[in-house]
This record gives sequence, C-alpha cells and structure tokens, in this order.
Amino acid sequence: MSINPDLQGRSYPAAEVYDVGREKIREFAKAVKADNPAHFDVETARALGHSDLVAPPTFAIIVAQRADAQLVEDPESGIDFSRVVHADQRFTHHRAIVAGDRLVAELHVDGVRAMGGGAMITTRSEIFALTGTDDREKVATTTSSILVRGEGQ
Repeated sequence: MSINPDLQGRSYPAAEVYDVGREKIREFAKAVKADNPAHFDVETARALGHSDLVAPPTFAIIVAQRADAQLVEDPESGIDFSRVVHADQRFTHHRAIVAGDRLVAELHVDGVRAMGGGAMITTRSEIFALTGTDDREKVATTTSSILVRGEGQ
C-alpha cells in the first residue's frame, strides 16, 4: 500500500492524558544528560519561579510521539512503520512543562510529498495542559518530518 495523499490536512484529536511526574522528569533528564538542577530538585525549580520540577525541552517528544502513533496506526494512512526514517524534529515552547501537568496532544498532518516510491510526511502536534474541566493551556508545538521509504529503497 502506498502513502495516502489525502492525509494532508487531516487532524487527530487529543487522545489519552499524559501525567507528568517528578520521576518521569528525572529519568528523562538523566537519559538525555540534561544536568540542570531544576530537573532534579524541587526547591531549585521553585526558586526559578516554577511550581515544580521543570522538564528538559525535548521532554515534549514523549507526548508528541503518542499523538504520532495515531497516524502511523491509522489503516488509511498506508504507513509501514518498518520503512520510516525520522527526518526532522522541532520544538516551540509556549511555557515550560512541569511535574503535575496533565498533557494532551492534537496531531495535524501538514504535508504529504511524494518522493520516489516513498513520501515525506510533516506533522504538527499541539500540546496542551489540562487546567480545568474544559480548560487547557497551550504548552508546546512540535513539528516532525518522517520519510516513508518506498519498496526497494
């Protein structure tokens, strides 16, 4: 199956909530070798004006990849994940992610471009923190490009 060109313009609604915990931040910071004390010590983070531990900037990828999974798992997409090569990732932060955040992400397919037997797909995840019953605050926007290799590539 080839990549569905009608994916462009498609959106996937926010799915499951991701609860940001202190240990998740600490573990991620250790894994990416982010050594800022605000990732590990609550008092340091509070002294910097945050309500709790601050996640490293790339922490947003955890939530964005959960949103990306909706596209990859969509049977109409034509994406064979074994043929995917990650091409680009960008982050725009509207505010820091902190422990205690309850995050959701909406996925938007911004581009589908045929390339040989494959396609380059550009997506955008809008990440929000749930702040009340129906309220949410924009936290980050991630943009990702993947190359789906065609047969024989």
